[in-house]
Amino acid sequence: MYAMKNDEFFVMSHRAAKNFAFQEMTLEDTKYPCLASVVGQDIIGKRLKSPLAPFEFVYALPMPTILMNKGTGIVTSVPSDSPDDYAMLYDLQTKKGLREKYNVLEEHCVPFEPVPIIEIPGLGNMAAKSEYERLKIQSHKDSAKLKEAKDVCYQ
Repeated sequence: MYAMKNDEFFVMSHRAAKNFAFQEMTLEDTKYPCLASVVGQDIIGKRLKSPLAPFEFVYALPMPTILMNKGTGIVTSVPSDSPDDYAMLYDLQTKKGLREKYNVLEEHCVPFEPVPIIEIPGLGNMAAKSEYERLKIQSHKDSAKLKEAKDVCYQ
């Protein structure tokens, strides 16, 4: 956790904090002391405010494809348009064993439905779900079909 200007605290990778420090985002320019260390598992299940979502809060959920060497290591899930995000949310909602593996409670994911963000001609406003169903994707681990779905959704 790193202190930012405006009394904010960000949870991010060390690399991301360094980049913020050189963009005049930290309390003291070019400095980015770590206030606390956490691993992703520590955050799973925590309630978060999502300012653009219609929900009062959402929960932090696991996403095995997020890499710490890119960006912050924490991302907003967009299951309406990202096949990877939709597949992981669907698996967490329907597979008790996967929830147990990641220590995710059912109420962290089951009541939440994807929020439509954009309308894509030919795919509608739930492109990820559309491609997931068209390709008969079975799991968030089905990388070949998920790549094909992303190619369609992201073109």
